[in-house]
Amino acid sequence: MKEIIFSDDRYEMNWLRSDYPYAEVKSSKKLDIKTEHEVQNDFFKTRIIFENKGKVPVFTTREDIAISFPLQDRYESSEICMTERCHSHIFCGNDISYIMALRMGGEAPHLGMVVTKGSLSGYSIQRDFSKMSNDRGCFLLHPSEMEILPGENYVLEWVIFSHKGKEDFYEQAGKIRDFVRVEADSYVLYEGESTDVSVKVNFPVEYVEINDEKIPVSNGKANFTYTADVCGDKVFTVRAGNIQTWCRLYVQKKLSELAEKRCHFIAREQQYHGNFEHLKGAFLVYDNEEKHIFYSDLYDYNGGRERVGMGILLAEYLKNKQNSEELELRKSLDEYADYIIRELLIPETMEVCNDIAFDNEYKRLYNWPWFATFFIEMYGLNGKRDYLEYAYKIMNAFYEQDGKHFYPIELPVISLIHSLKEAGMEEHARKMLIHFKEHADTLLGKGLHYPASEVNYEQSIVGPAAEILLQVYILTGEKIYLDGGKEQLRVLELFNGTQPDYHLYETAIRHWDGYWFGKKKMYGDTFPHYWSAITGNVYWWYYVITEDETYLKKAKNPIRCVLPMFFEDGKASCAYVYPKSVNDMESGYWDPYANDQDWGLYFNLRLQRWKGEKVWQK
Repeated sequence: MKEIIFSDDRYEMNWLRSDYPYAEVKSSKKLDIKTEHEVQNDFFKTRIIFENKGKVPVFTTREDIAISFPLQDRYESSEICMTERCHSHIFCGNDISYIMALRMGGEAPHLGMVVTKGSLSGYSIQRDFSKMSNDRGCFLLHPSEMEILPGENYVLEWVIFSHKGKEDFYEQAGKIRDFVRVEADSYVLYEGESTDVSVKVNFPVEYVEINDEKIPVSNGKANFTYTADVCGDKVFTVRAGNIQTWCRLYVQKKLSELAEKRCHFIAREQQYHGNFEHLKGAFLVYDNEEKHIFYSDLYDYNGGRERVGMGILLAEYLKNKQNSEELELRKSLDEYADYIIRELLIPETMEVCNDIAFDNEYKRLYNWPWFATFFIEMYGLNGKRDYLEYAYKIMNAFYEQDGKHFYPIELPVISLIHSLKEAGMEEHARKMLIHFKEHADTLLGKGLHYPASEVNYEQSIVGPAAEILLQVYILTGEKIYLDGGKEQLRVLELFNGTQPDYHLYETAIRHWDGYWFGKKKMYGDTFPHYWSAITGNVYWWYYVITEDETYLKKAKNPIRCVLPMFFEDGKASCAYVYPKSVNDMESGYWDPYANDQDWGLYFNLRLQRWKGEKVWQK
């Protein structure tokens, strides 16, 4: 089978990519393999039969068999992405395994796949590395371990169908097979917190078993409450009749404890105090394996850029401390601020440089808003007007670089305007709001026609567009910005899946960060990655505007989903590479580098403060 095109698709999108075969089976075991396909209207059935014609049993593990499933999950121009490319949300949950593929522009029909016979226990990726960050690759599905006796066979079967969106996917899947859907209210919990977990079944059963505890079923649903205990993964095995699947939560230290450990680790272990003058005071990458800091003039490991998130985190954390507390952290943060001013900020132009010694050979517009945010947070910490003036001048310089055409991550729209007004700098606030409105107007004009950035199309292009428009609406009350923000939000949500795993639930698809920022330099799905929290921030702003409690609840999961990146001893990881393997290299690991992930912890602390301060109110 080379094409899957749904009859009512006006774009006639072929959901199968042509550069990888569909349902090709690779096996290291001595099995006879037969593949069959059936097509009836818009239903596509694939059946793979594994037969043991030998004289002894064949036992398999997850590593032994891989079945290709090549979907159009790759980034080209936004015009192509909107109509001919998809986000693939995969759940290999044993008997309940599926793929929910969503067209990137959001228009139905979308593609669904549900396993109807057999079981999947994981997936891997095969990528063409020459396409770098713009191609997620071909999915390789791994059947669960099995024992096939001589003369017997094992059947893996799935059905591909069309659906209208996330909820309709589950409804359609439930029409095709007996389905068990597990959902939790929260997937990342602090110690002592509780969450409700529900198990929905569409077939008659008296009870479900959750980790061997029988829970009665009423009206097709079983409920139980889990109270978080020991930190780490919490996996629930779920059985309903003959069907087995699972749900995975994560328990984390309380936010204040986690931030305290992390901030002290940064100050003690990730700040440079060596003999090279230009690096003194810098926050650098930390190698968790070799236990030392690391610097390279390669962009993603240097002394600038995303690593400013460490300074921003410290400034945010210290806002809840008295001046006499945390002297070590305050001293460290002051040294870092001096380092930025000395090495990265050109005083004549207020350009934010890419690396030490005013190295701005590569001008990267992401840097400007990030370092403006740092100085805004420093002003919020100690009230020094100089820091706020730095932030204002940096953002002016950003717009002098034609920043209004850029899609910057974390543009400090409300926080800068709020701080300027608080400081009595009303004229500065007025001028900056003009810049922000012009920026928002430019984004409105482009709509869903996004320019390529460091990746052709990604969550952290759409997310910033939504966040800027929603914040400008809050400041101006002009409905055109709310309408534009809603359009961006609709497309942004498609990056997020709803699989019952804290790695995946409301975690935006990203699949290159482990290569660019990690020690192992491996491409592959990074679930979680801290920029996934961008979507949670957008959900939050939308809740602030609409008071729609659905989005308050939705915001919690993508913002919290980044917290497993931080460890009890203060160490951290820049990304979790989720698949079983990528191009036959084993993955499923936290990368050893603590690099740029501290933005994620900052977002959690900031949201806690925002809820109290209500900074969005005029």
